[in-house]
Amino acid sequence: MHLDVQDLRNFYYRSALGRAAQFSLRSRMLELWPEAKGQTVVGFGFAAPLLRPYLADARRVMTLMPGPQGVMPWPAGMANTSVLTEETLWPIETGHVDKLVLLHGLETSDRQGDLLEECWRVLGPGGRALFIVPNRAGLWARRDLTPFGYGRPYSPGQLETQLRKHQFLPERQLGALYQMPSPKRVWMRSGKLFEKFGRHVPTMMAGGAVMVEVTKLVYPPKGKVERRAARRSIRVLEGVGSPIVKPV
Repeated sequence: MHLDVQDLRNFYYRSALGRAAQFSLRSRMLELWPEAKGQTVVGFGFAAPLLRPYLADARRVMTLMPGPQGVMPWPAGMANTSVLTEETLWPIETGHVDKLVLLHGLETSDRQGDLLEECWRVLGPGGRALFIVPNRAGLWARRDLTPFGYGRPYSPGQLETQLRKHQFLPERQLGALYQMPSPKRVWMRSGKLFEKFGRHVPTMMAGGAVMVEVTKLVYPPKGKVERRAARRSIRVLEGVGSPIVKPV
């Protein structure tokens, strides 16, 4: 079940903990993708808080928000890029996306297999996707104070297995959200220290979020390819002899 867009907006834009989470996720994403000049960048779920750095140089930025979640205009003060869409039927041509980011989209979906197939469809040759989900072993997935406490959390291995089943090749794996999922002042003050320390800890042992970067796999036909002659089309009068003309 998808979260409500108002709750997501209030968390990321109107709370100190949400802004800290936004900073942590965006910083890690920029380590993987520092720029997107001339590319098409698409976010699904509630990826808007992460995509602002690409607005200046990307050819196009789109933020797809599923119907059950709802939509909000984004970015503020600029031309709107948000689109309310069917969860598994995106208004994007096949193979036209260079960078795809999913945040609060996969773990809350009731049709995860179909959603991953749609991700595979729109991703272009050489394109890359970044899936961000709650870490099953992290503290953020154990508290419903934040959006990471909802939906299905994953371990890094579970997420990679799910992605491989839908023809994605995991390339790199990162963790994020190492600070405590608490708005208390004592934890907020030490948030940056936790983030710095946590990057040296294995993802499965810490981190409230798992981030897996993947590329698209296109499998060739398996086994020996047998060539067969094409059947001729059926003609209505085929086999009927020429008319016989008798002399008068």
